[in-house]
Amino acid sequence: MDSSPFNSLPQDTLHQIFCHLPLRQIAAAKCVCKALYSTLSSPSFRHLLRTQSEPLSLLALKPSHRHVSPHPNLHAFDPASNQWLKFSLSFLPFSALHPITSSHGLLYLWASSQSPRNAPSQNSQKALVVCNPLTGQFKTLPQLGSAWSRHGSVLAGSLSVVLVLTELAILYYSESDIPKDDNFSPNVLNNWLKFSSNLPSKPRSPVLISDFILTLCDVGSPWRSQWAMFKTKIVHMEKTMQWVRVEKREWGDIFDILKRPRLVKAGNDQKVYMVGGLKSSYALQSACTTILILRLDLESLEWEEAGRMPVEMYRCFVESSKFKVFGGGNRVCFSAKRVGRLALWEENGDGKSEWRWVEGVPGSGDGLCRGFVFEARLDAIP
Repeated sequence: MDSSPFNSLPQDTLHQIFCHLPLRQIAAAKCVCKALYSTLSSPSFRHLLRTQSEPLSLLALKPSHRHVSPHPNLHAFDPASNQWLKFSLSFLPFSALHPITSSHGLLYLWASSQSPRNAPSQNSQKALVVCNPLTGQFKTLPQLGSAWSRHGSVLAGSLSVVLVLTELAILYYSESDIPKDDNFSPNVLNNWLKFSSNLPSKPRSPVLISDFILTLCDVGSPWRSQWAMFKTKIVHMEKTMQWVRVEKREWGDIFDILKRPRLVKAGNDQKVYMVGGLKSSYALQSACTTILILRLDLESLEWEEAGRMPVEMYRCFVESSKFKVFGGGNRVCFSAKRVGRLALWEENGDGKSEWRWVEGVPGSGDGLCRGFVFEARLDAIP
């Protein structure tokens, strides 16, 4: 861009030109060159956009643990424009960056406290970093041991609430709930509150909805899985973590018809999706006929079918031993080994849904992609 006519334009003029573009086109323009990245990342341009840019709903990919890039990026798919976007994370002064979730326009990553970025990190401490990739702002939460990053599921909510769940314990952090004295109970670990999980087994696909956590647990035997749903509130964190089983007699065998069920957060706080392979019978090693998306109303505890993968699309998943599910709101995304693309289910405002393929998945690997919803916005401050 050194010889480009853009270089002769004042920065204010460039700001006025680009501020009329949708946020997705601004994000794409920032990847063109360093000069545009700098111009479109300046505080004055961010301030100009805050009053007129709508959040951008994206499906972001988690990078593989096996490959740490020296030039870390967040790859995200924009369903509205049917294109992949790339957000540079090079502004973060950490190594081994691994994006894991997002909330209210902020991205949460596990990072090594070591520097420089290419230093070995086997024995390094891990920290959760909160950032806005569109503005380059970030902050670091109190450090944790590396075991939490390997085995914990991270949930993030409003008001800087962050939880890390494992089979045995749950960590809770909120800037508004930092304990003021050393006699606080339960245990305090670097301003993280630590609770016994009190769950019958490892939490599977936990989701944070409003002020409670919802998760699946295997309550069956070593030779046969039996799934159940559990719920707990997080509003009274000074008390012991207590879980309540979510069930209704009318549900019958709802958990027995799905293979490897997972929860996915829906578009509002009153519903949640449960996704899994639809079994052809109740036999232990029953084959699946398709992938089913069920939706639970958390007030009435009534289930309904939200989507069913078309047979011709499901054929691409049959040969894979397992598949991954991620998404949220009105979108659920599926990946599997050797498929080479993502299957996407979307529901529009009229309640009508459609399935389609997402091509051009970035990166290399076995095709088993993991991800999360990222609502990109300029006014989110870590």
